[in-house]
Amino acid sequence: MNSPNLAITQETVFVVDDDEAVRDSLRWLLEANGYRVQCFAGAEQFLEAWQPHQHPGQIACLILDVRMPGMSGLELQERLIADDALLPIIFVTGHGDVPMAVSTMKKGAMDFIEKPFDEAELRKLVERMLDRARSESSSVQQQRATSERLSKLTAREHQVLERIIAGRLNKQIADDLGISIKTVEAHRANIMEKLNVNTVADLLRLALSSKPPVP
Repeated sequence: MNSPNLAITQETVFVVDDDEAVRDSLRWLLEANGYRVQCFAGAEQFLEAWQPHQHPGQIACLILDVRMPGMSGLELQERLIADDALLPIIFVTGHGDVPMAVSTMKKGAMDFIEKPFDEAELRKLVERMLDRARSESSSVQQQRATSERLSKLTAREHQVLERIIAGRLNKQIADDLGISIKTVEAHRANIMEKLNVNTVADLLRLALSSKPPVP
């Protein structure tokens, strides 16, 4: 049975395969091991339902058939790459598709499995994909939080921060910007408060994790 939409509230394994028997088999194997599974008969159907911007921070992975009518698995991978999708992929391959599967890995797919499936191997690969998805989701959330804090800075504070990152002293920053040292100190204090950091080391770590734009 195919899912009409993706109300993602927990870790999910998506299965896209035009073969109903394969979809049912994967669903049975994965659900028996405690995974939430959503199946689609084609790439187009998956794309219609998959809206990651509505589910920020989602933890999910994709098991994708290489050969399908209409949009192939390879074309769907290209589409997801173009959309900067953080969705780890395992390709399902038949005999003779291994060279093609290797090519998909060079484009970012994590692995591929051959039919018929080995349950233990499949379970290990899915858990590895979800581990990667968790890590990427955590990184994205941290970057988003950092960007939100940096957006609170004024244009002048961004200029001061850029020079702090470059290792310039207060006097040098004052000379660079044509302002007094006391004004630089005031800007530094405001930057520390807005970014909620207590030390210069913390400030540098935060700023370098999401380099602020130059005003």
